Amino acid sequence: MAAVDLFTEQGYDATTVAQIAERAGVTKSTFFRHFPDKRELLVAGQETLSRLLTEGIAEAPDDASPLEAVAAGLERASSTMGPMNRELAPRLKAAVAASVELQERDALKTVSLAAAMATALVARGLSDPAAALASELGVLAFKRGFAEWSEGDRDGKDELTGYVLAALDELRTVSATLG
Repeated sequence: MAAVDLFTEQGYDATTVAQIAERAGVTKSTFFRHFPDKRELLVAGQETLSRLLTEGIAEAPDDASPLEAVAAGLERASSTMGPMNRELAPRLKAAVAASVELQERDALKTVSLAAAMATALVARGLSDPAAALASELGVLAFKRGFAEWSEGDRDGKDELTGYVLAALDELRTVSATLG
């Protein structure tokens, strides 16, 4: 939260690790024990997100279609996100939009999430092309659902899961019309 506050106040590029550490009440060496650089603050939960997505896919019923398995992964991952994620999202989005470095890191995160989901789908017996397509749809659904949820009513009690699953359903319907 300290880093996001600083990024919002003075921009990502102008914010130093020393400032982040000071605002967070830790030393620079403590910061570097947890993060290799300040970019990693914005994707700190990526491993957890990948793990939750792949666990959900792996634990989907054996007779689940590829997109049903992806939906299980999306449900598992999105159910862990709450009000803090929703509150921080617009500020993180602004920080990413203002920095080419963060845009590149965000793109790598997207590729990594899709690869993790594709690996989990291949482990379920899906072909590589089908797994890649299903995982890309899953990532797109997560990003679309998260954006809509985070831009919505902050006082609402609605959960991210509904937004993500609705986005996946919409993408499934649209892809069927592509012929």
